[in-house]
Amino acid sequence: MRRSLLLVILICGIVLAGCPPRKVVQPEQPQPVTPEAQREAKEMAPEERITEQKLAKIESKEELPRYQEEQDVFKDIHFDFDKYDIKQDARPVLEGIASRMLKNSDAKILIEGHCDERGTNEYNLALGDRRTKSTRDYLIALGVPTGRIETISYGEEKPLCTEAKEECWAQNRRAHFVVLRERGK
Repeated sequence: MRRSLLLVILICGIVLAGCPPRKVVQPEQPQPVTPEAQREAKEMAPEERITEQKLAKIESKEELPRYQEEQDVFKDIHFDFDKYDIKQDARPVLEGIASRMLKNSDAKILIEGHCDERGTNEYNLALGDRRTKSTRDYLIALGVPTGRIETISYGEEKPLCTEAKEECWAQNRRAHFVVLRERGK
């Protein structure tokens, strides 16, 4: 009898020890939305979303003449390897873009973030996103309204150069600007 009781207790102990404890997860309570938060969210929401058609039009020859005229202002800025901070040589370019956008209240741009081929696809998409956000934040600090800037990261998907050497990789680590809308155009 004692042996069977010990055996039952031992088996129950093994079974209970092998089961992980249950975790109770409490759902987060939503925070009340203040009028300031609603206003800020409305200001940050872009007025116009980029569609595949718009991207195709921008990348096609339909937009080429206007883009070539603006290429002197909307130059690519470049980043160091594995970095997303704005370099000194990019600041005058961004100041020129901000000046152009502040003079034209209808201007909207898309900032494309690009990386070189080193790193995983996921990592490069995230790095491209950080590059676009640091570029956007710099333009906002210069006075450009948030709602007039859209961002997208292409990671390593749209390289300018495909050779596996540093000079080529440096060309691919960039933020590229696409004019979405300008007054009278």
